[in-house]
Amino acid sequence: MEEQVSGYVSRAPKAALPPPRAEGGVYGWARTHLFATPFDSVLTIILSLLAAWVLWNLYLWGVVNAVFTGEDRTACLSTDGREVGACWAFVRARFSQFMYGLYPISERWRVDWVFGIFAVLLVAIAVPRVPGKKILATLFLAVFPPVALVLLTGGRFSLSGGTIALFFLVASAVALFQAIAKSPTVNRHVLMKAARIVLAIAILAFLANWLIGSSRVTMLTFRFTQLSAVAFLAAVAANILSMAAVALTAERRSAALSLIVPPVVAAAFTLVLTHHFGLAHVPTNLWGGLLVTLVVAVVGIVASLPIGILLALGRQSHMPAVRLVSVVFIEFWRGVPLITVLFMANFMLPLFMPAGVTFNQLLRVLVGVSLFAAAYMAEVIRGGLQAIPKGQYEGADAMALTYWQKMRMIILPQALRLVIPGIVNTFIGLFKDTSLVYIIGLADLLGTVRRGFNDPTWITPSTPATGLVFAGFIFWLFCFAMSRYSIFMERRLSTGHKH
Repeated sequence: MEEQVSGYVSRAPKAALPPPRAEGGVYGWARTHLFATPFDSVLTIILSLLAAWVLWNLYLWGVVNAVFTGEDRTACLSTDGREVGACWAFVRARFSQFMYGLYPISERWRVDWVFGIFAVLLVAIAVPRVPGKKILATLFLAVFPPVALVLLTGGRFSLSGGTIALFFLVASAVALFQAIAKSPTVNRHVLMKAARIVLAIAILAFLANWLIGSSRVTMLTFRFTQLSAVAFLAAVAANILSMAAVALTAERRSAALSLIVPPVVAAAFTLVLTHHFGLAHVPTNLWGGLLVTLVVAVVGIVASLPIGILLALGRQSHMPAVRLVSVVFIEFWRGVPLITVLFMANFMLPLFMPAGVTFNQLLRVLVGVSLFAAAYMAEVIRGGLQAIPKGQYEGADAMALTYWQKMRMIILPQALRLVIPGIVNTFIGLFKDTSLVYIIGLADLLGTVRRGFNDPTWITPSTPATGLVFAGFIFWLFCFAMSRYSIFMERRLSTGHKH
């Protein structure tokens, strides 16, 4: 008699069994992470007691024994042997100065508008679910800077012809880079070659304008020197030639219309800066507090990233001249302390300018900080470029992509994704280094707080510690936000190697 055995195969996956009680919940997590071994248990107990002691003393100093209201220093002085902790009344009394510096009280609404617009655009760009990233990026990088500059200063700048020529030179260079991406054969067209030659003439004329004096001419209601007028007209001509080259070589002639955006932005930037909007002029020497800290940090961060990318690409270039210039630039700025760069930008930069040409002190600092941060950013990005497998470059070459198409569409997206931690680390370091501008006379957040220590109205033993804790908390808040967003982007882009 043959034995019958029936088999059973489940048609649906079985639910996972719950973990053992000793490994689940808070007890299981603590047992695994805090008390896994006797040494871990002792270390956890010691560090817990130390943390409890620190937090308890901070609570006593910052809350229990703290003074929250008061009109002057007498509120924060010890009376009848009572122990006095933090003097938050000092922070409360000078809070507006910590935020705005000496900015006129009646005009501080302009700063609030700039902060508000900046926060809205930044959040909209940072949140992945918000649509229209290209439009938002254009608003943030092209529209917001002139609007913020006009609101903060009052506008109605007296721009020289050389400055206007510089705006259109940058616009023409951007248009030429865009043209390369619009058509794979545009580089071989005679009009594109002519555009590059004309742009080179514009750059030479612009540089010669700083070294050679020439008579002045009036053009478009602005005063140009002859050389700056040549640079301006040559930049416009180069833009027109690049548009014509794209129209003749691209699959869609409408692609050439996008090249008109850079010169239109340059023209709008010029008109906005020179137009009178009825706002009172506020010189930058009245700016201070968090306003100066954010201006220096944001400008340095936004400017250092693209400059750092170009320097990193230049250092890996096969053209000896480009590679040499990039290496010299990077090694020079990395070998000089930031405080030295600030002193050089503040005192030595005017010595290299032509007679009659002066830079605002804040503008000098912005230039110095941007170039300094760009050198460090270049090395971070170069590390990402070296991490890209050689096959990616060969694959791009096999697709007959141009150099800039290869970098823009294949290499740089991967390289930047790999070095997100390094980029954000550089941003955080730059944000904290803004406190050094106090040494050359600019009152940033930390500098404004330190100036408050000398106010006779609030001189007490606890005033310095309270002010420094407040400033440190503000710096930590911004740096921690950047760090958290960096981790979020890493997880979203899956840059790690965890399975």
